[in-house]
Amino acid sequence: MDSVQMISHIEQSLNYSVYDVKWIPCSAKFVSIGSKPKGTGVVQIYELNRGALDLVQEVEKEKSLKCSSFGASKLRTEHLAVGDFAGKLAVYDLERLDAPPVYEVNAHDGIINTLDAIGGSTVNCGAPEIVTGGRDGSVKVWDPRQPNDPVANISPASKDPAARRDCWAVGFGDSHNPVERVVCSGYDNGDLKLVDLRNLKLRWEANVTNGICAVEFDRKDIRMNKLAVSTLEGGLYVYDMRTQHSQKGFASVKERTVGQSLGTNGVISGAKSTVWTVKHLPQNRDIFVTGGGSGNVRIWLYHYPENRSKELTDGEQQGVAGTLEMLHATTLSTQPVHTFDWSPDRQGLAVCGSFDQTVRVLITTNLNLH
Repeated sequence: MDSVQMISHIEQSLNYSVYDVKWIPCSAKFVSIGSKPKGTGVVQIYELNRGALDLVQEVEKEKSLKCSSFGASKLRTEHLAVGDFAGKLAVYDLERLDAPPVYEVNAHDGIINTLDAIGGSTVNCGAPEIVTGGRDGSVKVWDPRQPNDPVANISPASKDPAARRDCWAVGFGDSHNPVERVVCSGYDNGDLKLVDLRNLKLRWEANVTNGICAVEFDRKDIRMNKLAVSTLEGGLYVYDMRTQHSQKGFASVKERTVGQSLGTNGVISGAKSTVWTVKHLPQNRDIFVTGGGSGNVRIWLYHYPENRSKELTDGEQQGVAGTLEMLHATTLSTQPVHTFDWSPDRQGLAVCGSFDQTVRVLITTNLNLH
């Protein structure tokens, strides 16, 4: 368990609540977004400089900012998609942060809880698209080249706000050619839905009993392989997405106490705690990290089974789930670590944000050994 070590390299206190952090591709910079006490939003760009962080730029926005992604941006153009508390989706050019956004649309009624983006820097994997999930219960897919209207709108049939579930997590996947693509969404009641965007059909749904805080495919631009889902009360599920059974769906492996802190003697202690985020390592899709409500971060390694599917008596194939091994656990903060991002360019370099108004640059060693 001690071969992988995560070290807090730099800690930077902020004067606002940080909601999301993202590395800027092909650079030693990251962007941090959040909310000031007076309700305005803030975008900050930090650069690593010999063991310290330099604030390169800071811009204040009209409304608090909640979520962001570079997924739909080309490598040469630093276009950051941002969702805010008023339901507006905007794409900003980081070279000209003061200028009006490159793309802007009123996406949701109320806060945009989550967004994901795809298609910017990948080849032969379809159009650049941004998916947003909001408090209004709808999931919408946007093409930055098409103004005003979403490409797809996945909403509950009922117009009654009480019947609509809050969408907390979204993620793209299965985008292995120009036409295939799915979007996975998680809701506050534990519903998990997988929608095929090519046919606009619900491909699979399940319920994991607790509200879903994060969903992520291990890779967006390959045939569906694995899906990690984290929930309230310390739940972590990893689904094997290669084989779907008509009744039983996808096979999964579960961990139940992932949000709690781990003592120095390796004993899990404290109350059940939310798993706020899950992020796969860009350089190895079988390693991922979880950020817990007790301020802890855990690194996991997924082991595949000998056979990934088995034939049942009726002749239908059913998936077989693998096993999870915890490589490392560390407590970084007294508050939840709710946002985390691996550097796409340097293996083991990461940045995370927590509710103690601090961003931390982390270095993880020996990931290449697994």
